[in-house]
Amino acid sequence: MTRFDHLFQHGLEELAEQGRLRTPRSLQPRADGILEREDGTLLVDFSSNDYLGLRAHPLLRERALIWAARYGTGSGASRLVTGTAPGMVALEARLAALKGMEAACMFSSGWQANATLVPALAQISLAATGAPPQVIVDKFIHASLYHGCAAAGVQPVRFRHNDMAHLESLLRKADGPGLKIILTESVFSMDGDRADMAALGALARRYDALLCVDEAHATGILGPDGKGIADGQADVIIGTFSKALGGMGAFVASSSALCRWLVNKGSGYIYSTAPSPLVLGAVEAALDLLPQMESTRQHVAALAERFRQHMKAAGLETGPSSTQIVPVVVGREQTALALSRKVEEAGFLAIAIRPPTVPPGGCRLRVVLHGNHTAAQVDQLAEVLCAAMKYYPVGERP
Repeated sequence: MTRFDHLFQHGLEELAEQGRLRTPRSLQPRADGILEREDGTLLVDFSSNDYLGLRAHPLLRERALIWAARYGTGSGASRLVTGTAPGMVALEARLAALKGMEAACMFSSGWQANATLVPALAQISLAATGAPPQVIVDKFIHASLYHGCAAAGVQPVRFRHNDMAHLESLLRKADGPGLKIILTESVFSMDGDRADMAALGALARRYDALLCVDEAHATGILGPDGKGIADGQADVIIGTFSKALGGMGAFVASSSALCRWLVNKGSGYIYSTAPSPLVLGAVEAALDLLPQMESTRQHVAALAERFRQHMKAAGLETGPSSTQIVPVVVGREQTALALSRKVEEAGFLAIAIRPPTVPPGGCRLRVVLHGNHTAAQVDQLAEVLCAAMKYYPVGERP
């Protein structure tokens, strides 16, 4: 105990009253997208970002052990202190090629990559122009990019979600000397919709802005060979290994000069221990598998569309989703929590997403389709959800 615990307890009680209290719990991963609760109950996983079902793939586990045998389980320190294994250099070259870029720079997490990138870009703006950058962001970008802006001491200007006309109006007004930077995602994690990459690329070129695109939820699962959807449009691409690639860590892909700048000015690169060889071995295996997984990507897309059609037929709201992420928007915290419990009682895990992750009134079940799901499982989940929603009057929905 500390003498300040009453402050934290008060805050926790307020969160509970709002239906926003979060508590981690034990769920043991099993093969083929099944999770086991502490009481032995098995749940079909419709919540994780393991889009291709790779996190339990035998090749990833095998390759992780091979890398551990070769390089050890830990990297020991920052890459600038203890050096970089040749295998890591080769992986960065493969990641750059995947994204159609000259170079790539690896990080231990997607959060770290984004929180490092923005301050480093702010520093080059000051060094090259003598002025801070003008950062314009889609209002729905990930919290890690907002954190990067805060760490850089930059107040971003937000454009309405996926509104290219609004973005252009802001770019037209951004006429100061600082570097103009656009921050967006290619696939948005809560709505499952896509950015208009062609329009974004055209605007960035027209107004001489640096376009940075977070492809966390597109890498591996969308585009030819899982390349994502930003290739040829973005100046900087951020990707992760923790979603479709079934591992942990992230990378920034761009020009050789920008990546060298990150090595020299990126605090998350300089002051953080490099990723574990175990992680890198799994990444190598996932990259080997990606070109062979087109049928899995098509299977996931078909299941997502099947689920959206079920929801549409029942009059339920799935927003602008066009990817493997399908939100079932229900409005209130209590409704989302109750639905999540009903779904779990039926043997499925579909977590309730509440503020601050989504705006107030936008609470939802975030249903995520994986390569190991079957059409029967999707139909069963839809049936459970539709039956549960009958208990909630129309007035309680958004």
